[in-house]
Amino acid sequence: MAQIAIHVTPRAAKPGIVGWRKGADGREELEIRVSEAPADGAANAAVVKLLAKALGISRSQVVIAAGATSRHKRVELPLEAEEVRRRLMDR
Repeated sequence: MAQIAIHVTPRAAKPGIVGWRKGADGREELEIRVSEAPADGAANAAVVKLLAKALGISRSQVVIAAGATSRHKRVELPLEAEEVRRRLMDR
């Protein structure tokens, strides 16, 4: 099981997975843009749906472990970190 850091941009004009970037703390995080607003969990649901589709797993397997109300989140996935990178690069 892998835990990855993500940075979410809500209300984006072009939603999708942008790629890996260095965060403010120097650690690597996955940048994701969603068109939904961060209200009533809509943006979080969009993140889960987008990640599940890109990784070829079910939505129930994508768990927001930390940062539910923040742009910076930690997501638990049932894959190894290397497998997550490989699947995102193959898209």
